[in-house]
This record gives sequence, C-alpha cells and structure tokens, in this order.
Amino acid sequence: MTDTAQLHDAIEAALAAIDYPAQPEGLYAPIAYTLAAGGKRLRPTLLLLAYSLYRDDWTRALPAAVGLEVYHNHTLLHDDLMDRAQLRRGRPTVHTRWDDNTAVLSGDAMLILAFRHVLRAEATPDVQARALDLLARTAQEICEGQQMDMDFERRDDVTEAEYLEMIRLKTSVLLGCAARMGAQLAGAPDADADALYAFAEQIGLAFQLQDDYLDLYGDPAVFGKRIGGDILQGKKTYLLFAALRGADPEARTALLRLLADGSLPPQEKVAAVRQRYDALRAPERTQEAIARCYQAARQRLQAVSLPATRTEPLRRYADSLLGRKN
Repeated sequence: MTDTAQLHDAIEAALAAIDYPAQPEGLYAPIAYTLAAGGKRLRPTLLLLAYSLYRDDWTRALPAAVGLEVYHNHTLLHDDLMDRAQLRRGRPTVHTRWDDNTAVLSGDAMLILAFRHVLRAEATPDVQARALDLLARTAQEICEGQQMDMDFERRDDVTEAEYLEMIRLKTSVLLGCAARMGAQLAGAPDADADALYAFAEQIGLAFQLQDDYLDLYGDPAVFGKRIGGDILQGKKTYLLFAALRGADPEARTALLRLLADGSLPPQEKVAAVRQRYDALRAPERTQEAIARCYQAARQRLQAVSLPATRTEPLRRYADSLLGRKN
C-alpha cells in the first residue's frame, strides 16, 4: 500500500528542487518563498494516491502533483491580496513582504508554471492534453467561485444552496481535479475517474464546512487561526445558514442585526454571535452536514471498480483530513 508520508516527502523534495531562472529575482523569489512555507500538500497527495490505485510507479505523475500545488499557491497569492491578508502560514504574505504588483505578477507566473509542470508528467500526448484541459476548466471554475464569494459580501439574500455551490467551486473542484487527474494519468477507466472526482469533491465540501465550524468552535492552539475571524470579517459561513434555517422571523432579524453591528468590541461580538448560534443549533446542524458529505464521499469511493483493500489508503487519508477515527 502507498505510504502517504513517503508521498509527502517526495512532494516536498520536488518543490524544493524547482530550478527557477536567476533573473528577474523579483519575479521568482516570491514564488520560492511561497512554496517553502509548507502546508498540508493535500492536492498533490490526493493526485498521487489516486494514481497509486492503478499503478505503483507514481513518480511518473509527480510533476503533475507539483503543478497542482504550484497552482493552488498561485490562488493563495491572489486571495491574500484581495482579502488584504497580512499573514499566511505564520509568515508575511507576498503583497505585504513585497508589494501588490509583485503578488499579481508572481501569482501569474505561478499559474503558467503550474501548466508547465503538469505537462512534464510521463503520459501519452492524449492523456497530457486531457490533464491540461482538466486543469484549465478547474481554474476557470475556481475564478467563478471567487467572484461569487466577493459578490456575496455585498448581498443580504444569499441562500444556503448558493453558498454550497460557491464553496464547491472555490475549494472542492481542485480536490476533484487532483483525484481525477491522478486516475487519468494512471490509465483508469473513465467511470472510476468520475467516481474519484466525486469522492474528492465531497471530501472538499466536508473539509470546508469543518473549517467554517472550527473558525468559531475550534481550539485556537490547534486551529491556528483567531477564533471568530469569519464573523469579524463579515464572511458568510455555513454556521449562519444553519442558524437561519432554525430561526423564526424575530430571531433571524436579531442575528442579522448583530452580525452587521460594527460598534461592538470584537470579543463581545464573537461571544454574542456564538450564543445565538448555540440557541439555534447551528453547530449541530453543521456537524450533520459534514457527516452527510463524508458519507456521500464514501459512497462515491465504493463505486470505484477496485477492491476495498486497494482504496483503503485513500479512505484513510480522507479520514485523517476530517479528524475521523472510523
């Protein structure tokens, strides 16, 4: 069975070994800085695990895995700039350490480099073309999700269904892309590639909903972020929709008024919103939604035409992401 720790080490080594042009340093230094910051390496690991379901020579797919990680970090440079975020993984963001123009241009260069890395995967021209098309379509969908997220900040009538579609586009489709690309590069049947895409997409939804939950109910020492940050930034999360689903008109109005109140001290506002969420069973409803996504993911994985023993590493990896023991 494939060892995820071995895959992670190989991904880190491949990222560290990227040979950037010496000049212009102002373009490439921020890229190296960004990729050296670490992270879960979730997307490249998913790609290599999906590939390993069908073939053992996963190093052939390693360049594509690197490409997806470079692409993911490209999106982070631009996200941080749009959000005016000061820190990423405990270090100053690129637009903070350098400037806004550098974040745009180095981010653009990362997008180009991502496609070039994917093209270096060992595969037939037809399979390479499918991998590039998959990444291009996924990148377009992520832009759509980001625009929806920005639009939602100016809207008071966002629905739960719209929110779920936004996080699917902004977060989940890249996980689906990783699983499908790995399967395609390994020559898997199309039906299996589709099932693996759906599996990873559902895991992505569960992962994002869990992130929404932990932003308010997590341990800050473990979560690694300020508790209540989404509330203070005015971001809509699944907790809000879960609360509104159980609210009568009076409770709904009171909650929305509280969220819009910019005069309260930060800690007092977070505590007040949490109290209302608790009363409206938002945390329980969010956990139920996470469980539904996880069960849907397991069903998709069971549709793959391989023995359960072969897909076990992929299932265990998904469990580890969601902190599950079963």
